[in-house]
Amino acid sequence: MDHTGLLVILSSPSGAGKSTLAKRLMEWDSSLQFSVSATTRSPRPGEIHGQHYYFTSPDEFRDMVKNEQMLEHAEVFGNYYGSPRGPVEQAMREGRDTLFDVDWQGGQQIRASALGGHVVSIFVLPPSLPELERRLRTRGQDSDEVIAGRMEKSRAEISHWAEYDYVLINEDLDETEAQLRSILTSERLRRDRRAGLGAFVKQLMAEEQS
Repeated sequence: MDHTGLLVILSSPSGAGKSTLAKRLMEWDSSLQFSVSATTRSPRPGEIHGQHYYFTSPDEFRDMVKNEQMLEHAEVFGNYYGSPRGPVEQAMREGRDTLFDVDWQGGQQIRASALGGHVVSIFVLPPSLPELERRLRTRGQDSDEVIAGRMEKSRAEISHWAEYDYVLINEDLDETEAQLRSILTSERLRRDRRAGLGAFVKQLMAEEQS
């Protein structure tokens, strides 16, 4: 008995483990698809259209926004980024969930879209801010100035925690992954999301009467 496909929003401050958790979820359930963003920036070496991004012209992107074909969009450093609606609707018809890696602003836009009733939003918190900073420094990729900027942005992100359906504290990666699996399993089993459940119960009652 299939369920109606969900729009699973996974957000967190940088360094809280969101990317690792998203990868683990998709390894756990191969039917879960990742939302491929559209962008107006030029492809980088090795990037493939439709796999890493949908590369569009600014005019094409604006037309998609105008025609409500973007679930969310934003301008970043002079380029547009957004989540196309078409592939998500196709996945929903096939009973497959779509995972979104967006911030709170993108999440708000998706909730306000025509598909907002199918959203399950999850925010991942670090166990503490010092631990978050330690994780950022462990990467060894950023200067002190960049890390300070990321920490400031993290505080702004965390302030929107109450806008999400679920909030997890990622102290142990395995435990947090198990919690994410439980959330998805429970949401998929909701009565109003199980296609064919009404017909099954109707048939069941008819068998009882006969």
